[in-house]
Amino acid sequence: MEPSKAIVVAASSPSETLALPPAESDSRLSNLICDVSQQVQTAMGNMLKMIQEIDHTSSGIMEEIENCKESAMEKRKVLEEEKESFQKAAYSVLEMLNNR
Repeated sequence: MEPSKAIVVAASSPSETLALPPAESDSRLSNLICDVSQQVQTAMGNMLKMIQEIDHTSSGIMEEIENCKESAMEKRKVLEEEKESFQKAAYSVLEMLNNR
């Protein structure tokens, strides 16, 4: 049932219920409940699909973050090694100049 029709049925049901026999009124109410239940089930199914997509996407993002962390750590290690190498070279040059 379309949302606009559900609103019309829900809005017109109380006045129609007074004019209808109890069995027919119960039947219409039961149909309305079934329709709403189906809409809720469909919405929940759609939400479940979205949650699964989000979980899948977030796990991919987490993997990418881990890869970036590892890459950053490797670059940091290389930079530290280069820094030590330049410092050793600079100290060697200073020592040579001081020993003259």
